[in-house]
Amino acid sequence: MYSGDSEWCESLVEAAHDAHLFVCEAYTFDRRIRYHLDHATLARSLDRIRARRLILTHLGPEMLVRRPEAAAECADDGLAVDL
Repeated sequence: MYSGDSEWCESLVEAAHDAHLFVCEAYTFDRRIRYHLDHATLARSLDRIRARRLILTHLGPEMLVRRPEAAAECADDGLAVDL
């Protein structure tokens, strides 16, 4: 499952629930920006999503600085994913 650019919506919970892999945007750490998802909002729902593996992508400057605080693995350019 891949979220693309999206603000938080409850349909993400249903779509990613128990997915083997959920690749999800985390553009900012806790600042809300229209059409983008922030890490803090996503982190509050991880227990409901329950994806087996979560990889955060589309990290903006604020999120890159706070990357060590991320609740999940963060993608880097060229990342290869084995399932």
